[in-house]
Amino acid sequence: MKKELREKLRTSYNLKREIIRARLAEFREVYRHGDDGRIFEELVFCICTAGASARMGLRSVEALREILLVGSLRKFRSTLKGIHRFPNCRPDYIIHTREYLRREHGLRLRDLIESFPDPLERRDFFARNRDIKGIGYKESSHFLRNIGYQGYAILDKHILNTLFEHGVIESPKPPGTRDRYISIENSLRQFADDIGIPMDELDLLLWSEKTGEVLK
Repeated sequence: MKKELREKLRTSYNLKREIIRARLAEFREVYRHGDDGRIFEELVFCICTAGASARMGLRSVEALREILLVGSLRKFRSTLKGIHRFPNCRPDYIIHTREYLRREHGLRLRDLIESFPDPLERRDFFARNRDIKGIGYKESSHFLRNIGYQGYAILDKHILNTLFEHGVIESPKPPGTRDRYISIENSLRQFADDIGIPMDELDLLLWSEKTGEVLK
């Protein structure tokens, strides 16, 4: 059964490979040509996606885009009403994070990100920093992947369920600790090696197998 699942996955990868690679190339372009404001937009997308969905995160960013760097809490809340399932707390998270990054780092996100040569430390900064509100390891990984950094797994329910179905992990329960997250991420990396699909591409493939689309 597991062998059949893997063959099905390889077949699906062959069909979606160019779309997946094009999406990853788009992520790299965000960092290559985007300014600090564009990078912050991706962080806001992940804050809005946490506990919601990628579609809801996209709609939220589209609604907030023109006021992301200057909008007030009241304006954010009124803008997200009817768009996000948490129109009160998500604006609080965004503005707290924005003002922290402005105060401590001048909102120079590119310089901040590049100050961490170690990929785990880079993610730890966003996942464990109490002033980066509303995201943990999953969405910190999501953020870094969406600006073109490689080697991070976005372990959402779709990925975890698929890994469980393939016998890669013993339980689809979301990882509750840093060590557990890294352990499952390493299992995904080994699985990717076993079936001959690069991990970043496999992550998008597994997500698309459950959702029917290659999004972000």
